[in-house]
Amino acid sequence: MTRFDGLARVYEEMFELPWRRYLESHTVLGLLGDLTGKAVLDLGCGAGDYCRLLKRAGAARVVGHDTSAGMIAHAAAREAREALGVEYAVEPPPANAFDIVLGVYVLPYAEDYRSLVRLCGVACTALRAGGRFVTLPVNPDYDHRPDYYARYGFRLHDAETRGDASKVTLDLEFGAHRETITARCWTRRTLHRALTEAGFTDLAWPGFQVSPDGVRAHGAGFWSAYLRRPHAAIVTCRKGKPSRHDDAIDEDGDRAPDHR
Repeated sequence: MTRFDGLARVYEEMFELPWRRYLESHTVLGLLGDLTGKAVLDLGCGAGDYCRLLKRAGAARVVGHDTSAGMIAHAAAREAREALGVEYAVEPPPANAFDIVLGVYVLPYAEDYRSLVRLCGVACTALRAGGRFVTLPVNPDYDHRPDYYARYGFRLHDAETRGDASKVTLDLEFGAHRETITARCWTRRTLHRALTEAGFTDLAWPGFQVSPDGVRAHGAGFWSAYLRRPHAAIVTCRKGKPSRHDDAIDEDGDRAPDHR
């Protein structure tokens, strides 16, 4: 049993919050592109929200993997009702089986560098040659003021001096929910190093985009604070040989994300 087994409903309802619905998932789907005929692994799938979204977006095969048996049981029960064709498993994903691996808020739960490389390696092993990994770590430049993200349904605190594997506290505060989760922040340099060591190339840090529906529903001003300093970052990379695009990253592995 893991600490997340009892949080499935919280995560499911959080997926409907405006910042996840109109900003995060909108950006992720845009980066993944046309999913027709693709096999996609959702690594750390939680309650299966992205799995369902990916399947509805046209992916041929979607597999959700999580180490939390409670999360998988919740997702599988919903799959039994909706029959979308999503597969769920707690067993390690098969090797060389996927075109895309998505890892939303997975890397923040690596507690040391070896664990970080291991998680990246799971994603790389699961991919076919040339496959893409899209992952969302904690933004190393998130705003340190706890109330900065309150309007979006959560607060983020520095639990210790910020650096590699430093603890951050996420307080979820929306609807009737009050939950606290501890995660880890990693520098860009170390994320780049770990992903490269695991076998990835072509690293990029794209920015978030708000959907037109999100602007119409909440106005541009609602999103400005988050876009200026998002609490998460996005990293995209590919399993394969290095390219000139990857060479654009400086010797420290740093590239400032585009937060347009």
